[in-house]
Amino acid sequence: MSTELLAPLDLAFWHLESDAHPMHLGALAVFDPVPGVGATDLLGLLGDRAAAVPRLRMRVRDVLLPVGGAAWFADQDFDVRRHVTRVVLPEGDFLAEAGRLAGELMEQPLGRGLPPWRMYLLDSPGDGPFAVLVKLHHALADGMRAVAIGAGIFDQIASATGRRTARRRTPVPPRSWLPGPYEAAGMAMDRLGEVGRALGVGASVVRASRLDLRTATALTAPSSGTRRLATAELDAETVQRVRRAEGGTANDVLLGVVAGALRRWMLERGESLSGADPRALVPVSRRRPGGAATGNKLSGYLLALPVGEPDARERLRLVRTGMDRNKAAGPLRGAGAVAVLADQLPALAHRFGAPLAGSAARMLFDVLVTSVPLPRSALSLGGCPLRAVYPMAPLARGQALAIALSTYGGRVQVGLVADGKALPDLDRLAGALREELDDLHTRVPTVPSPA
Repeated sequence: MSTELLAPLDLAFWHLESDAHPMHLGALAVFDPVPGVGATDLLGLLGDRAAAVPRLRMRVRDVLLPVGGAAWFADQDFDVRRHVTRVVLPEGDFLAEAGRLAGELMEQPLGRGLPPWRMYLLDSPGDGPFAVLVKLHHALADGMRAVAIGAGIFDQIASATGRRTARRRTPVPPRSWLPGPYEAAGMAMDRLGEVGRALGVGASVVRASRLDLRTATALTAPSSGTRRLATAELDAETVQRVRRAEGGTANDVLLGVVAGALRRWMLERGESLSGADPRALVPVSRRRPGGAATGNKLSGYLLALPVGEPDARERLRLVRTGMDRNKAAGPLRGAGAVAVLADQLPALAHRFGAPLAGSAARMLFDVLVTSVPLPRSALSLGGCPLRAVYPMAPLARGQALAIALSTYGGRVQVGLVADGKALPDLDRLAGALREELDDLHTRVPTVPSPA
């Protein structure tokens, strides 16, 4: 792969990171075993398939131009064995033990001198299930691109990719990150046009920001640098039944479920619901079909989660109304547009402004709620069928909870990542998600499924 400058938003994620605030996202994929496929086979498959993804052989280095910038360079000393590790879990509930270890591993920042990713094979002590934990730096990919990269480990994707690449024989010439004179002139004209857009986006972000931060909840507790992971599974058909009865989208239903679960959890903790509803940042992909495959292409919507509303159907209506309003305004308005603003800023601003920007996250939102699309077909690794995939989003500075959802095999799998000290009862919140969907389903009128 040729040398390539980090896009502005990728550079922002690279500089936002600190030891207490690692900026990687990930996923915990759980598989059922099959006879004759052992840990050595699986570890070899993971290594071979990861090494075949060109992006995973790249690391980040600073560059002279633009000032403050960085670029992806091929790691000449790349050794996949530095990135793929096997861990044998202790006996007990496999998913609980895998989740506990995944939380500990998600605490650890990725080494900056190597390509910024890791994979862990989490193995049962006997013949039980196993899991693969994937960690990718946010500078490497957004959620959709992370799925495309991570999917390369599966049998179905690896075989299809292998067939495509085998036919490609003409080498691609390297592309310099230094612009030519005509390209530089065009870039200058583009920058002039971007100034107006940046001012408009910046104004919308400022208007969406909160200046009064006196209200404190568990979601905005001081960061400890620890991580805890919890998982939940929801029935995808139940989500669709609610959607058909109440209107809107499946994502609206899931956001309503998150709001209801937070309400249950906060009441059990004795927290007041009389203050402002927590604000969720709902990322929106700006990636276009056929567009650039690399880098982050994100914006987002800002949504008040109506935890103060006691009626489940009314909560869902409020969520649906809020999301309809967001979509009508477009993804360049509100706090989520800060990602678009980052695309307009020079590299030097990201290098020196990252600490300030990271500290300002609490002014914008309280919790991240993101949906990660997955392939609909059945997947496997070495013939071992994939049972579930729990996505994991990074925590912003000043926030204690991030919720990621994906649908696979008729189930919505939820990964909850939290500050370990602020939310020691994260498992209870995971249980509240299941309870909320069941309760919402009992309250809505029955609508027949389409034939």
